Amino acid sequence: MCGISGWIDWEADLTREADILQAMAETLAGRGPDAAGLWLSRSAGLAHRRLIVIDPEGGSQPMVRQRGNETFVLVYNGELYNTEELRQELVARGYNFLGHSDTEVLLTAYMEWGPAAVERLNGIFAFAVWEESGQRLFLARDPLGVKPLFYFHRGNSFLFASEIKALLAHPAVKPEIGAEGLAEVFGLGPARTPGGGVFRGVAELKPGHYLVVERRGVHSQRYWGLDSHPHEDDLEATAATVRELVQDAVKRQLVADVPLCVLLSGGLDSSAVAAVAAGAFQQQGLRLATFSVDYHDNDRYFTPSDFQPNADGPWIEMISRHLDTDHHAVALDTPELVTALRAAMRARDLPGMADVDSSLYLFCRQVKEGATVALVGEAADEVFGGYPWFRRADAFNADTFPWALSTHLREQVLSPELTSYVRPREYVADRYQQALAEVPRLPGEEARAARLREISYLSLTRFLPVLLERMDRMSMAVGLEIRVPYCDPHLVQYVWNVPWEIKTSGGMVKGLLRQALHGLLPEPVLYRPKSPYPKTHNPSFTTAVRQGMAQILADPTSPLLPLINTEFIRHLAGSDLQDISLPWFGQLMTGPQLFAYLMQMDAWLRQYRISIC
Repeated sequence: MCGISGWIDWEADLTREADILQAMAETLAGRGPDAAGLWLSRSAGLAHRRLIVIDPEGGSQPMVRQRGNETFVLVYNGELYNTEELRQELVARGYNFLGHSDTEVLLTAYMEWGPAAVERLNGIFAFAVWEESGQRLFLARDPLGVKPLFYFHRGNSFLFASEIKALLAHPAVKPEIGAEGLAEVFGLGPARTPGGGVFRGVAELKPGHYLVVERRGVHSQRYWGLDSHPHEDDLEATAATVRELVQDAVKRQLVADVPLCVLLSGGLDSSAVAAVAAGAFQQQGLRLATFSVDYHDNDRYFTPSDFQPNADGPWIEMISRHLDTDHHAVALDTPELVTALRAAMRARDLPGMADVDSSLYLFCRQVKEGATVALVGEAADEVFGGYPWFRRADAFNADTFPWALSTHLREQVLSPELTSYVRPREYVADRYQQALAEVPRLPGEEARAARLREISYLSLTRFLPVLLERMDRMSMAVGLEIRVPYCDPHLVQYVWNVPWEIKTSGGMVKGLLRQALHGLLPEPVLYRPKSPYPKTHNPSFTTAVRQGMAQILADPTSPLLPLINTEFIRHLAGSDLQDISLPWFGQLMTGPQLFAYLMQMDAWLRQYRISIC
């Protein structure tokens, strides 16, 4: 994985602007700690930071290739999982390769097929190709948006980068937000509207889209999207196909020239990834490394709930022993969780999932000491319908995003002036209706099935991006590459049309996936109830964020205070934060995380010197 950035300008001479491009790239050093590169022409500058995963010698970037009088320059963040198939096809068409990197295959594929090349790619990617002779920039992002790509376009200048911080390193991009940006962070946050970048003028290339920049203008095009059609396979055939797709996705993603591991929670999703990976390693006479995370004294304070029925530890031990993995347990403590809230915010460039982010940041930092690539079980709940909102009537029938039923709480948190300016309830309602309008409908579908399709679409396109952004930013901030097999577009598209009765076969949540994985996992793990990403249950975290919020409230220089209802926040601080009836966001962000989110907001406003306009 890597970090990319670039600048296209139809008037300035960019051969004189190396310092600015290098400054942009330097902000991405965490994504690419192993090497840096820069390519300049009069109208274009491309910069790259590299994390070496495949072909240390042959994968350097920016990569430049010639074809006659044409010059093609590539910067690329990602991994291709069908590299060898593409290479063989390109060799048959007369191309020669200097190394074995997927970077060279990607650039050659673009040279051969142009924009249509993206339809042939199986992987996670965000890349840019500059055609010097045609004076054209091509940008593309993978179908599910695993890898990030932001841009800024004003007048004759176009900037792009893996992260917003790199755009902000350019003098033309100011840390300004208006009513829409405030509505994003206070109304939807930590979610974002697809295509939006919160900062004024900053946009995001949507998943499954490409964008072309030429002198005559900028235009984008969708190349991948979910397609709704009747599902013809019965349960047995569907389970067999899912098993094949999951195994194929995991095996393809095991290619690396550096140490690789699996992040293991002991749940169904990550255990399945570990099982397939461990089997592939054993065939080569190798032992798979696995890593898990927990918190000091969690066993002492853990109490079962509807969202988290049991602790992970015994399950992790069971599956690690069953698969004979080389397991490493990471334990985090409250003080470091709180301290890392700022680092997590900086990694995301925005307030995020509070300690859910900071814990992953710390976890990845520990994993990086033993591996450079990690596979995870993320996205299975979105694909197979594992979340509570697929079943709980209040969320299922809500006229809003089912993980964000706390709009009234969010309004109470804001100052009356900001509420009038931002109108968060109307903003969220508009964004919800916008999302529903995108759902690819199946004509003739009965009402409940149509609503399940809506919930699935919302989960895949509005909730999953928050988790993918979290996974990418927290891992790449410490130079760890994360791969997400359940985001394989072939798997996602196939399961998208599977009827709910098959997805919940046996009357179980994710019953289809359990049946597909039968024989790969011990039955207790195969039928374990869903348990989310582990969080701390230590009351010291609640105490710490309560104190942190009190310090902000007592600081008259805090830029957060004019934006919030300080009396309401003081009221909350004097109550039991665990008793806030509705979560701030999803099942992992409740009362303590609300305070931690506001602490991240305060730090963001200060560190980024945000101007509200």
